[in-house]
Amino acid sequence: MRGLPKEATQSVVDGNHGSPYDVLGPHSDPHIAGFAIRTYQPYAAKVDVVIKAGDRVVSMKKTNKDGFYEASVPDLKEPEYRLRMTGFDDHVWELEDPYRFPLQVSEFDLYLYGEGTHYRTYQKMGAHAMKLDGVDGVHFAVWAPNARRVSVVGWFNRWDGRHHPMQQRGNSGLWELFLPELKEGDLYKFEVKGQDGYLIEKADPYAFAAELRPRTASVVWSNDKYAWSDSKWMQKRKKTDWLAQPVSIYEVHLGSWKRVTEDYNRWLTYRELADELVPHVKSLGFTHIELLPITEHPFDGSWGYQTIGYFAPTSRFGSPDDLKYFIDKCHEADIGVILDWVPAHFPKDGHGLGYFDGTHVYEHADPRKGQHMDWGTFIFNYGRNEVRSFLLSSAMYWADIYHIDGMRVDAVASMLYLDYSRKDGEWIPNEYGGRENLEAVDFLKKFNEIVHAEYPGFQTFAEESTAWPMVSRPTYLGGLGFGLKWNMGWMHDTLEYFTKDPVHRKYHHNNITFSLLYAFTENFILPFSHDEVVHGKGSMLAKMPGDLWQKFANLRVLYAYMFAHPGKKLLFMGAEIGQWDEWNYQESLPWHLMEFDSHQKLQWFLSNLNSLYKGSPALYEQDFGWEGFDWIDFHDSEQSSVSFVRKGKNPEDLMVCVFNFTPVPRMGYRLGLPTGGNYEEVLNTDAEQFGGSNVGNAGVVVADEIPWQGKDHSALVTLPPLGAIYLRPKK
Repeated sequence: MRGLPKEATQSVVDGNHGSPYDVLGPHSDPHIAGFAIRTYQPYAAKVDVVIKAGDRVVSMKKTNKDGFYEASVPDLKEPEYRLRMTGFDDHVWELEDPYRFPLQVSEFDLYLYGEGTHYRTYQKMGAHAMKLDGVDGVHFAVWAPNARRVSVVGWFNRWDGRHHPMQQRGNSGLWELFLPELKEGDLYKFEVKGQDGYLIEKADPYAFAAELRPRTASVVWSNDKYAWSDSKWMQKRKKTDWLAQPVSIYEVHLGSWKRVTEDYNRWLTYRELADELVPHVKSLGFTHIELLPITEHPFDGSWGYQTIGYFAPTSRFGSPDDLKYFIDKCHEADIGVILDWVPAHFPKDGHGLGYFDGTHVYEHADPRKGQHMDWGTFIFNYGRNEVRSFLLSSAMYWADIYHIDGMRVDAVASMLYLDYSRKDGEWIPNEYGGRENLEAVDFLKKFNEIVHAEYPGFQTFAEESTAWPMVSRPTYLGGLGFGLKWNMGWMHDTLEYFTKDPVHRKYHHNNITFSLLYAFTENFILPFSHDEVVHGKGSMLAKMPGDLWQKFANLRVLYAYMFAHPGKKLLFMGAEIGQWDEWNYQESLPWHLMEFDSHQKLQWFLSNLNSLYKGSPALYEQDFGWEGFDWIDFHDSEQSSVSFVRKGKNPEDLMVCVFNFTPVPRMGYRLGLPTGGNYEEVLNTDAEQFGGSNVGNAGVVVADEIPWQGKDHSALVTLPPLGAIYLRPKK
């Protein structure tokens, strides 16, 4: 047997060798027409090579006191063998030698990954159960470009990083290793040793599953077991233009929608949520469920917005297949699923992405670009090819593997601006001296281009609070490429208006009309989100002024105004039951309120409103252009009333929407109308069935040939107190 330099042996023993395939495993030796086999087994007193072809056993020689063994096996054509260990307690066991199996990541994969154009890196990176040379095991791959050594560790090797060092693939920064006889469910991490002696255990950035916090190990998981039954939904989605369809989203935090109080206040599982949440959303008439981030995260109080596992659904509610079951049931109920996704920043937890190999690889090294001081998190380095591949692959993963129908990208404004929430001197200008994060802009454009090209009918939403232009315009026109943008200005102005006592609203009339000056500059979605019912802002019902009756009336007219206003809709959970307290992520929604008549009727109202919305093309077909909207009167500040017409693509599809934001009924209120004939009062928020006082128009309004408010026809109508009416021409 040809000698091996002692420094190579010692490098393996010391856990410093970055290319263990050069030392360990079988090595062809032409002098013996066979192989030299080497292994490192510090917990074995004796090691033998068991040749698979026949009963041949070759004893290995211990060449290093710390457990390095070598053997020459002459006349061996193929290195097919097992290692037989005898422990210091005479216990005997056998295992496969990981270093006799071929590497799996191709040169082409490495090239695309390094170029930043590998958009499905999850097919190669992370942990993949597979069969190699007839042996079951798990292949691992991770990116750690500046590490001295990376090892796979777990119970299978006593969490000892000396056991299974991974092979570094040239200058790619990628490390890989196949570990035979591992299986789904096994826990693992990567032990990373930096150039300066930095040593830490990291969770797998590409892990498909993870332990329940506070434990932090990754879990081997296979994504090919679940049998989907949503082909009908997926085919329909491909042909659907959601911009011309009703979109009414129920935003939900799975950990606090409902809890099992009698079982230690535990969460519902994904499967229990499929049985309870999905029928609830279906009965309310929402078209989509939006999930606050369910990507794995260590801290409950972040609500999921500080992500560790960009490929792992949180284990709080069950297994990855349980989540697939939940999504499947949503699709079966004709409900789309939108995932909150956070490519803007990530937490500093030691097992996460930060300082991954002893250097800043996922984040910028300079805190002026690499850290959010307000949030105590790291910012991704969007200019690094491997980071772009990581994030873009995460987006593709959720669409591919979990059949997600859309993504709401959180904190887009913080990505777009280098000076976001920073003082002078705390940020670095771009190459042109500006404040725009050009690398993040390019990343967002690429994200939108890819998902829209790969998944027809997939929708993207930008939570963006500034005046950045063309957020929801195609990239070929110079936009960011999002399908929809959250209208934060509308949300702020509308809630500011509605929190005013009605007697003062006439002085703030601009708050309720200003949004129409910019309503069609973007494809807007109108949100009343979780952010508006926390941190002292009060619940939606508690925001409303007045006595009990007025609070509920205000909330009904607010929702009616929202559903009539151009733009798609989003409501946070609890809005349908009228909770009094702020949302608390540690508690269930106050479902006991449904014992009370006023809360029952509010839920019934919202269900009816969603049903009317979905059945009225005038309210959704032309949300993003003036052709779908026409003012009747926006001047009546004295009576705090506004009125307008919504129009569908068919000229006959019209909806007249009138709002009285005071508790004073308006009798004999002359209203301009776009056509003559009879109008149905298809919605009256003051109807008794909704908890109102039943002031209205007895279901019918007759138009007179009296010009008014710029219209050829008009009618005398009754506007209910703190109420809205929708009028539709009778066909």
